[in-house]
Amino acid sequence: MSGCKVLASSVGMDKVYTKIIFEKVGLKQAKYEYIRKYQDKYINVDSKFNEKIMTLEETAKNIEKNLKYPVFVKPSNSGSSVGINKATNIEELKKYIEYASKFDSKILIEQGIVGKEVECAVLGNEEVIASCVGEIKAADEFYSYDAKYKNEESKTCIPADIPENVSEEIRKQAIKAFKAIDGKGLSRVDFFVEEGTNQIYINEINTLPGFTNISMYPKLFEASGISYKELLDKLIMLGTC
Repeated sequence: MSGCKVLASSVGMDKVYTKIIFEKVGLKQAKYEYIRKYQDKYINVDSKFNEKIMTLEETAKNIEKNLKYPVFVKPSNSGSSVGINKATNIEELKKYIEYASKFDSKILIEQGIVGKEVECAVLGNEEVIASCVGEIKAADEFYSYDAKYKNEESKTCIPADIPENVSEEIRKQAIKAFKAIDGKGLSRVDFFVEEGTNQIYINEINTLPGFTNISMYPKLFEASGISYKELLDKLIMLGTC
């Protein structure tokens, strides 16, 4: 079988636990808060995994103490940006927390980063290679579900318009992230490059990226010199190792 196994697939799907592992290996991330829906209240979980039950109002105020607007509210287990919203004030924050809880009881709130959204594809088991870096140019305010699948104005730029040293560091971090979750076969790793500083922030890892001939994963490797057919052959071979 080619691709990530149970551990990597489950950890990669759960945004909160992905972040915990990325923290362990020293990958820079946006500041975040983790909460869980509990009956009509919310369990606020701190960095040491101490828990405190709060009302929605108390939860929102607690998040405001630690994060600056805008923030992104995400179901921890969700794909294709389903359930994700951008909050710019406390009323939106409360509204979007309630909305995210319809998709998952675990909710991640991340501080927004102004900059480029970029992606890097990785391939391998023990010997892992990384593609060039591509940039997402979302037509909407952020790369929402609608921006991904419904708005034809959203575009990708391969290679990304970033300095070569930043691109090389992203490629290294993509491999590190993949190995940190015990990845196998393939994944696509998403980052932000902060405007003005070129600081790199890892966002997420997708252990089962789209694989049509127009998907970002094969397009990144095609731009790196590996054709769609060759990529398939390599993945089949990796599945037998």
